[in-house]
Amino acid sequence: MRRRHSYHRDEYGHSVTVNVRSGRLTETELLVDGKEVGFLRERGTGRLPRLLSGELPGFPARPFTVRLERPKRGARETACVLELDGRDLPMPDLVAHPAPSRFLS
Repeated sequence: MRRRHSYHRDEYGHSVTVNVRSGRLTETELLVDGKEVGFLRERGTGRLPRLLSGELPGFPARPFTVRLERPKRGARETACVLELDGRDLPMPDLVAHPAPSRFLS
């Protein structure tokens, strides 16, 4: 069975999204403002930590790294962290913890 995770964070007016689809093949896609800037394909569930790099557009451009890792040794869940300007910023999993809809009553 394939599992899907989608991590997202907005910084400096730009969006950073990481989509992970795991199963026999694990595909990890990095998007900046909806455009693919990085992609990894691995057999199996993939090794962690997994790193992808990109940069936020602008002058000057802001380079960043996204790190997928297990928050604790032996944990099953995966955490995603955006490393930007010397800070580690957590990226929430929108699939596991979707934002509540404001249209529900």
